[in-house]
Amino acid sequence: MKSNRKLFLIIIFIVPLVFIFSQCLTINKDKPDPRGDIFAGSSTCIKCHKDVYDNYLHTAHFSTTRLADIHSIGGSFSPHDNTFYFSKDLKVVMEKRADGLYQVAYSNGKQINAERFDITFGGVKAESYLYWKGNQMYQLPMSYFRSLGWTNSPGFDSTYANYSRMIGRRCFECHSSYIKDLPAETQSLHSMDVENFDKNSLILGIDCERCHGPSANHVNYQTAFPEEKKAKYIATYASLSRAQKISMCAVCHSGNKNMILKTTFVFKPGDDLANFVENPPYQKPVDSAKLDVHANQSQLLASSKCFINSNMDCATCHNVHRNERGNLAMYSQKCMNCHTIANHNFCSMAPKLGAAIKNNCIDCHMPARPSSVIAIETEGKGKEVPYLVRTHHIAVYADASRK
Repeated sequence: MKSNRKLFLIIIFIVPLVFIFSQCLTINKDKPDPRGDIFAGSSTCIKCHKDVYDNYLHTAHFSTTRLADIHSIGGSFSPHDNTFYFSKDLKVVMEKRADGLYQVAYSNGKQINAERFDITFGGVKAESYLYWKGNQMYQLPMSYFRSLGWTNSPGFDSTYANYSRMIGRRCFECHSSYIKDLPAETQSLHSMDVENFDKNSLILGIDCERCHGPSANHVNYQTAFPEEKKAKYIATYASLSRAQKISMCAVCHSGNKNMILKTTFVFKPGDDLANFVENPPYQKPVDSAKLDVHANQSQLLASSKCFINSNMDCATCHNVHRNERGNLAMYSQKCMNCHTIANHNFCSMAPKLGAAIKNNCIDCHMPARPSSVIAIETEGKGKEVPYLVRTHHIAVYADASRK
């Protein structure tokens, strides 16, 4: 009897597990995820997390890369609004053609180059565009800035239309969820720096599994046992240590000057960023004055007294599942959760500001600053900064306070 009972218990325990883990091989049978069988794809999250998923569609993370079409390109293709002049003899025209949308360069009225918009990068304040040339990817010469319209792309020379800037994997590591390198034997023989990609492997935007890790086991388990409310086989942000939380965001929000030790596409929640890049932002203090405000959010935050003297992390202020951009009153309330009269650390300007302090701590203590990274060269005007970026070094700024 004891033997039969033991066998019965083993069967009860093993059979569900066999079912769960066997599903990992078939969950994406129609369209396998290019990252492997342990990934389920973000569409599988909708069944249980529809509200979160629907809200996330409106965030900047979701739209970091998009297929380029008339809806994902902010600039105009209308006559008189679709042309950028490098000089009276050289121009680039944004044109609609039968097989797509193009950036076409003309010299003295003669076409000298034409490449199609294939991928849109960004979209909140500006957009840049990429085009495929075989299995290689290049940046188009024209970008779109909401404050300027069409203009030459950041870092491009203002005297000619440059179609030759190659885009490597490092750009995709922060602007997409995955792209697969082609095997070394198919690489170009002309340059060791050339990177070839499998076009069909590109996963646009920052998807659920980029931040939560591979979820095929999670999806299969929760589907088999819907009554189980505790998330299994998935990484939740709350389960991570502070350093692990900062690491996860710093994968993309810590600049790109540090040497890459291995691709961050294989970074999973809970991993140590030190295994992927040299000198991750939490390892040693930095001089915030030497950091560009663009993409160095982790280092700037880590250098702030608010961060040093508390246990705050990125999610203390940011809900990445929602578009909360521009909601200064909400962010100010986050500040006042810690800075209170009772804690004797409330704003010294509160008596002067009155009720207004509830609506905007941010412009004083995290002001928008120019970035040299996104500066552009304009014909006849020299270097121009098309928009400002909010610093994440939380501090007292005299100039901002005076304003």
